[in-house]
Amino acid sequence: MIKASSAWFRVGSKPFGMAAALSFLLVATAAHADMQSGVVSLGGAKLPADIQYKGLPGAPQIATLFGDPTKPGIFVQRVKFPAGIKVMPHFHPDEPRTIAVLSGTLYFGLGDIWDENKLQAFPAGTFFTEAPRASHYAWAKDGEVILQLTSVGPTANMPVKAVAKE
Repeated sequence: MIKASSAWFRVGSKPFGMAAALSFLLVATAAHADMQSGVVSLGGAKLPADIQYKGLPGAPQIATLFGDPTKPGIFVQRVKFPAGIKVMPHFHPDEPRTIAVLSGTLYFGLGDIWDENKLQAFPAGTFFTEAPRASHYAWAKDGEVILQLTSVGPTANMPVKAVAKE
């Protein structure tokens, strides 16, 4: 006997069922219809010239490509780090994140305290994941770095407060 389940696949710990399947089928049907007419329209397509980064000068610049990172649901962002910027230890409260280094070399370390000896060089083309609530830090040591990250919101940057060791 096969037991039916309302959740036919999972993203992180969140089940998705019929609504996700129907959404996928509607998008696939619309894309197929457009391809039959010779026009490709996948809704939400962003060409490089359309991507608008936001942020304070000298700080990481962020462009949200899909979703809303302040609300529940999947989101995709591009993050541009100016040359030389160091991002101090912090963590994110959301689900696991996937990150792809699109350009430059990101120096990435895990832990609550900045330690250059723990930094690993992740050149363009690297794909990695961050576990939920894992403290980490980064450095765009050699020049500008652009990442693309995907996760499930809501999200935030939570600085790690350094604790003096006796």
